[in-house]
Amino acid sequence: MTMTTQLEPGFYGLGIAPKLLEVLWKNKFKTPTPIQQKSIPIAIEGKDIIGVAQTGTGKTLAFGIPLIQRLAIVKGRGLIILPTRELAIQAEEVLQQIGRPVGLRTAVLIGGASMNMQIAALRKKPHVLVVTPGRLIDHLEQKTVDLRDVHVLVLDEADRMLDMGFAPQIKKILQALPKDRQTMLFSATMPAEIVRIASTYMKLPVQVEIARPGTMAEKVTQELFVVHKDDKLRLLDKILAEHRGSVLVFTRTKHGAKKVARAVRGMGLSADEIHSNRSLAQRRTALDGFKSGRFRILVATDIAARGIDVKGIELVINYDLPDQAEDYVHRIGRTGRAGESGHAISIATPDQRKEVNDIERLTRSYLPITKNPVLPVARPASKSQTLATRSDDYRPQRRPSGYPPRRRRY
Repeated sequence: MTMTTQLEPGFYGLGIAPKLLEVLWKNKFKTPTPIQQKSIPIAIEGKDIIGVAQTGTGKTLAFGIPLIQRLAIVKGRGLIILPTRELAIQAEEVLQQIGRPVGLRTAVLIGGASMNMQIAALRKKPHVLVVTPGRLIDHLEQKTVDLRDVHVLVLDEADRMLDMGFAPQIKKILQALPKDRQTMLFSATMPAEIVRIASTYMKLPVQVEIARPGTMAEKVTQELFVVHKDDKLRLLDKILAEHRGSVLVFTRTKHGAKKVARAVRGMGLSADEIHSNRSLAQRRTALDGFKSGRFRILVATDIAARGIDVKGIELVINYDLPDQAEDYVHRIGRTGRAGESGHAISIATPDQRKEVNDIERLTRSYLPITKNPVLPVARPASKSQTLATRSDDYRPQRRPSGYPPRRRRY
């Protein structure tokens, strides 16, 4: 199949039904993103599709519009599987936004929520189930859900689900589905396990790739500070004092998120936290408070790297560098969404040269080092001198092939 790279403005001409076009217009969805432009016409035809696109590119509408339209034709139900509760809730909100005017009924099956309420929602015969893998398995084992009438399947953030160890659950769910169905798989990367899933469970899928893995939002600027571990909170204090907008802070562990959130509140700033030790209600309160401005700072682990869809985040701070370089891209993708500008600051310690190199290799860019500011509490001179020396020697002199020329900034 030949696909043009010329993107026409508007949702007209993509094969979308008039009623849905009217709903999109009323909700101010006027210009499709590249992944929407390329995926929607293929998916509306009922073809299996693999969509590869970076985070924040509008994938929910890319599968949501065809899903609603296909169900009007083939009947049956749709099933959308996502890795986290937050992503499931947000996907269902978007579906309701465009589907409610045409009578769409949905049910969300996620961990941390009442099974009895979910069973009551299933009795209303929803057209679309939006689920996380573990909770769907719970319903299958208790025989409270039947997947034999699922005609359209969506696997969103597939690479993230595999990273989180959901491969066995995904295979079990796929085996419970009818073979005669349409499957749409969306992912930011294409690891070998996804290729195996596609070859085993999909029918001649059309692959649509918008950006190679590691591609970052164009208008997100980046900088890197190199400090000792004991100075990270003081540096964070300084950074937060210089930025007045909403700030998303990422930590590596849930204990770290709790500690940093407590420290930020001690700075006199409004903050909340999202991590796996928080209940679903607590996580929703934190996210809703962040969206409304009740909390200016949200501290999160990587559970939120692809689960926070908030417009207008001024700054993303990597208080801890991520375990996986790919997560750096997803983290900073929380700012600069939908073509807007944004900024990302990363804080590294002098022994994290490898982690920085991994990020630079993946993104084929470099993180410019910013000279450390005067911190709120003066540090011993000997420590400062040691840090200055180590910061100067922080990077290797030779650049891997394919890197842009080094423009060191101190």
